[in-house]
Order: sequence, then C-alpha cells, then structure tokens
Amino acid sequence: MIAIKTLGLSFLCIVLFSLVVSQVQAVHQRQSLPEEGWWSARRDSAGLAPNPRDNARQAIVQVYAAPTWGWKGIVAVHPWIIFKPAGETEYYRYEVIAWGGGEKVRLNRNPADGYWYGARPRLLVEHRGPEAQAMIPQIKAAIASYPWPNTYHAWPGPNSNTFIAHIGREVPALKLDMPANAVGKDYRSLQNPIGLPPSGRGVQLSLLGVAGVTLGAEEGVELKVLGLNVGFNIWPLRLRLPFIGGLGRDNEQKNTADESQL
Repeated sequence: MIAIKTLGLSFLCIVLFSLVVSQVQAVHQRQSLPEEGWWSARRDSAGLAPNPRDNARQAIVQVYAAPTWGWKGIVAVHPWIIFKPAGETEYYRYEVIAWGGGEKVRLNRNPADGYWYGARPRLLVEHRGPEAQAMIPQIKAAIASYPWPNTYHAWPGPNSNTFIAHIGREVPALKLDMPANAVGKDYRSLQNPIGLPPSGRGVQLSLLGVAGVTLGAEEGVELKVLGLNVGFNIWPLRLRLPFIGGLGRDNEQKNTADESQL
C-alpha cells in the first residue's frame, strides 16, 4: 500500500512539475500578445525549412510541431508534415485541422514552416536526398489510408497528432519521434489496441490513447495514464514527460544527405 501511494505521489509531482514548466515554455514560444485573437496571430514562415528553389534538385521531408492555440498550448502540440520531391520547387504541407466542414486532412493551408497562430514550430525530424525521395510515395499512400479523415476529437483522439502518428507507423524510415505531449499520437480503436508505435518500430498497447504502454525504437519506454505520457529513452538518455514533451535532449532529429548528394 505504501509503495502504491509513493508511486501515485511521484506521478502527481511529475505532472505538476511538467505543467508549470510547460506554461513557461508556451509563453516563451508564442510570438503574440495575450490580448490578440487567433485571427491576428502570427502565421508567416519561421525560416526553418530549406529554400525549395535553392534546393530544387534535392528531395526534402520534414515534420514540425508547435504549441496549439490558447490554453491548449500549455498541454499539447499541433504537428504537420511537409515534403518536396527532387526537381520540384514547392513544398506540400499536410495536417489535420479541426475547424471547417468536410475532410479534416488539409493541404497547403499554411506556409510550410509557418508559425502556428503565434507559436514558433520545432523541427522533429528531417530527411534529405535519395532517402527522402524514396519515402515520399509511402508518405502519400499513408495520407490516403488515414482511417479518420472526417473525424476530429481534441482528446483522446483522433486528431492532428493521430494523423502524423499514422504516417510514422506506415513509414518506419521516417524514424518519427513524437514528443510525449503530442496528445492523440497513441490513439487506437478498441478493435485494434495492439500494434506499432508512431515510430513504426516496436510495439504498443493503447486503449483509445487513454491508457497503455509503448516500447519503441524512437519512443523508448512510455507509460500512458489518463492520456498523460511518462517514460524514458535509454540512448540517448531522455525523460519523456506530459505537457513539456521531455527533458534530456532536443526532440529534433536530422538525417541529411551527404554534401556529395546536395
């Protein structure tokens, strides 16, 4: 009984600590004033994506995430994927957006690396060159096979994080590592509670994204309780925490081409 109480108290302390740190981070990342509305919040380019014209000969794939708008930015992020095949000079940006009727999967509704309503995005993963070129058809197929194109629920899902996690499962070469505060990334239907984690490598048990456990190549060990993720990566060492995503290293991963391939 004492052990259970200690474990519960420890989990509560982790949650409260993560929540406080997340509040500070959300304020720091947001480039808009509190009195501004979403309609006037910054949505221009953050200058993170390689210039597509200067890199016309090179295929590029990137995944971004930024704190969501309003109070939800304290507890969750909004992700999207962009890609550009070799020989093209424009990016394709895909994401799931809640508002508006019809299909929730949207194409090119915002700049490729744009601020998400005032919040500066963070690069989660990048691939360039032949490897990126090879995975682009797989990414397109994953987008087309997304199981919930007309459905959106902020919690527990399916939502924008569920969409990007689906792509990661279908394209393991992406080596996607979604942060622990990507609420909805572990959403699975009750008919399919066991399968691949968002990285596409490992195993996951998840009940609607509310409770479960993940053992993944990129995720490490992650326990989900009431939609809150706590876990760790062994190498490199990193704590995975709710609200703030994690501590120990930056979430950014890069797998760029050699200079000879540029």
